[in-house]
Amino acid sequence: PAPASRVPAPSASAPPPPPVVAAQRGSGWKPFSPELSRGGRPAFFLPLHRPGDLPKSGWTLDREEARNSPALSFAGGRGGCCRGPWPMRVVLGLTVLLFCCNRMPPADVHTGRGTPSPPRRLRLYRSSGGLGSASASQARNAPQELQPRDMPQQLRAAAAARPAAAAAPPPAEVVEPAASKAHANLQLILSGEASIGLSLEFLVRSNKTDTLILTGMKKAADQRNSLCHSAIVLAHSLMNAGTTADSFLRDNLEWLSRATNWAKFSATATLGVIHRGHVKQALSLLAPYLPQAGMSASPYSEGGALFALGIIHANHGHSIRAYLLDALRSAGTNEVVQHGCALGIGISMMGSEDEDLYEELKGVLFNDSAVAGEAAALAMGLLMLGSASPKAIEEMLGYAHDTAHEKIIRGLAIGIALCMYGREEEADPLVTTLLHEQDPILRYGAMYTIAFAFAATGSNAALRKCLHVAVSDVSDDVRRAAVIAIGFVLANTPAQCPRVVKLLAESYNPHVRYGSAFAVGISCAGSGSKEALELLTPMLSDPVDYVRQGALLASSMVLMQSADHKADSKLSKHREDLRKVVGDKHEDTMTKFGAIVATGLLDAGGRNVTIGLTSRTGNKIMPAIVGMGIFSHFWFWHPLLLFVSLAFTPTAAIGLNADLRMPQWRFKSGAPPSAFAYPPPTSNEKKEVASTVATASLSTTAKAAKIDKAKKAEAEAAEKAKAAERAEEERVAKEKADLAARDAMLAKLTELHKRGSLSGVLHASLTGVAAKSEGGGAADAGDAMDTSADAGAAGKPSLEALVGEVREAHARGDISTAAVAAVLKLQPDKADEAEFDFEVLENPSRVLRSQERFCSLLPASRYEPVAKGRTSGVIMLKDTAPDAEEELLPLPAALAAASEGAEEEEPAPPEPFELPA
Repeated sequence: PAPASRVPAPSASAPPPPPVVAAQRGSGWKPFSPELSRGGRPAFFLPLHRPGDLPKSGWTLDREEARNSPALSFAGGRGGCCRGPWPMRVVLGLTVLLFCCNRMPPADVHTGRGTPSPPRRLRLYRSSGGLGSASASQARNAPQELQPRDMPQQLRAAAAARPAAAAAPPPAEVVEPAASKAHANLQLILSGEASIGLSLEFLVRSNKTDTLILTGMKKAADQRNSLCHSAIVLAHSLMNAGTTADSFLRDNLEWLSRATNWAKFSATATLGVIHRGHVKQALSLLAPYLPQAGMSASPYSEGGALFALGIIHANHGHSIRAYLLDALRSAGTNEVVQHGCALGIGISMMGSEDEDLYEELKGVLFNDSAVAGEAAALAMGLLMLGSASPKAIEEMLGYAHDTAHEKIIRGLAIGIALCMYGREEEADPLVTTLLHEQDPILRYGAMYTIAFAFAATGSNAALRKCLHVAVSDVSDDVRRAAVIAIGFVLANTPAQCPRVVKLLAESYNPHVRYGSAFAVGISCAGSGSKEALELLTPMLSDPVDYVRQGALLASSMVLMQSADHKADSKLSKHREDLRKVVGDKHEDTMTKFGAIVATGLLDAGGRNVTIGLTSRTGNKIMPAIVGMGIFSHFWFWHPLLLFVSLAFTPTAAIGLNADLRMPQWRFKSGAPPSAFAYPPPTSNEKKEVASTVATASLSTTAKAAKIDKAKKAEAEAAEKAKAAERAEEERVAKEKADLAARDAMLAKLTELHKRGSLSGVLHASLTGVAAKSEGGGAADAGDAMDTSADAGAAGKPSLEALVGEVREAHARGDISTAAVAAVLKLQPDKADEAEFDFEVLENPSRVLRSQERFCSLLPASRYEPVAKGRTSGVIMLKDTAPDAEEELLPLPAALAAASEGAEEEEPAPPEPFELPA
């Protein structure tokens, strides 16, 4: 305690001492208590001191001490003093002035006048190194109050004498609606919910899946071969990934019911790929297959449904965390349900480092069940993705040495590799440790550790290790994994990969050849690289079946989103090769499996996605790299093939306004529509070749010719009489056909307007129907149009005028090329027309990587990209006419129905009534 002579005793008239100040114990800092709000002005004390000049009280510093202390002090208000050399006084004065300016209370936000708010308290701290000021956040976070024994005696007495006053509640913070809305939009963007919803909406709108390809494979494949059956189900999920279109499965339920045991597990899990991103309806979609309390249909369908639930919520599974955790605890000893639940937890909570989930999965692993243990080990690695946790790595590596199950060891090896994702040189000690293991499975894990740690870095040290192991290890699996890892390391420079693995592709070892094919497919996916295709072409006729399988898969990955559909193109030849392999009864089953899955990859996501491990800016995409790494593991376990859906990236241009909504916006592609069109649909018609047969000349031919000539002369007269009648009939029929075509075009324009492809003003101009108010315009316009030739014919344009107006609107950029083509194909007796030399694309639209350089804004476009030059991906748009009415795109029918079903309220109960006697 300070001496009584230095600190005056409190009196009745004296102001109450400052409140108790909070400080954190053990931090090395202790607060001084400044005086605040004296005479309406805050007073701040900043002692600048030399060693030994601190006030003796140690805790308080009042005006008397400021006068008596040799340390230089400053006191605001009357009675303050400032002693010491004048340069120090000037520096001190400027420091305090700046501090006070930053701490001045703001004007009242409601009145706008300078009404001061309660001043913020400045806290000064003492440490071993001197004095410093604490920020408001540091002061608020100080958890402990000073105890009475820590205070000076006088301050303790004053605090005891002062009556306790209720703490005034802090003033409510006023948040402007615009700031709140912007904050909510920012949360949607950073959480990933916005991008997931936009990708889902784009894939549903632009789905161009050709179901005839699936039907043809179903007929061509051997009905008794369960592997081909499972491959078609998997290919269907890849072709419809993210589109929510499962009509093929619903139309072939009897064929689908042939899946049993693990094939049923995979078939149920494919629903997660088809509905990926549809998080709002996930539980209701999978409700018939998910585990139910007290009843169990099939453990395989239940396990597959839990895996599908994780795929739908991939990398965003916090909303289903509790559900999956309860399902894992309730699974008991059912290893199939445990397997699906563990995979669902891993894929939905990847990188979360959730300790509770990790401990639950570790308990499943320690049960030493081969099936459940493999999935648990893989899920543990996904949870600790990129954490480099020494505890997790030590536990997983230790159990890999203890267990005798190869499936568990393989899962642990991949799990350990996942822990080192993105760690680069930090993973070198672990890689060295695993490479010196006697178990080849752990050396296999060392190669995947390099793949994940150095993915898309192009590290020369990593390449040297992979090349050394690829030619020196005694295990074929390790050598194959080493070559595949090269594809991951060179993912950011795809042009180098074919040159690096060129000699390995000619190796005598078929596993090395398979690995080189897969490495090229991973690195050059979606690039259409000629060097990659030239390297893969000899492997398509390799004598080993699984090498041909790898070459087919890699070729499909390289040719994804290729736009060359000519008969002699690489893409057309590859499609023909796939059809031949699937339909050849003498082909090996493993090669057939690869051909069917390759067909699904080639048309993945409704022909609107590609595989991309890096973004347009060169940044790594974590889910894509992880998904491709585990997908390459399907060699041992086919359900892991579904992880490839994590690497699918939509090739889209999606324009958004300030509210993250899609407005009606169009832009121009300088190339003809056929240059980047979708592949032509498959046709069931068989081409018939006309055969020419030589005609024989007989003796009766001349007599028959004379008779025919006489008959023709008689018929000519009758024919002339009927010609006039036919001409009149044709004229009437042509008029009716023109009227029918005109009405069909008007109906098509109304449909396009409802879908958001046509603005209300343009729709009213083309159809001659007055524009209606929002909410009922499209429906009323559709009802107003009568397909009869008489009703309302006066207000409808003629066919020729309508076609001309549609072409003029397209030339102005007011209607997309796809909409114009849909309208003009309804013309009767349509002759071959010249193709447009440019294309107008509407929002959202598919834009290929090779198409981006042709895209530009239309001259009179209302919206402009905020980032100049951005032509693909999510494009934030600036509205140049914010005062004009904005037309937004409606939700697709599939998503709108689901949204209405989720928000539908329970109907009201009926009114009371009396039963008749």
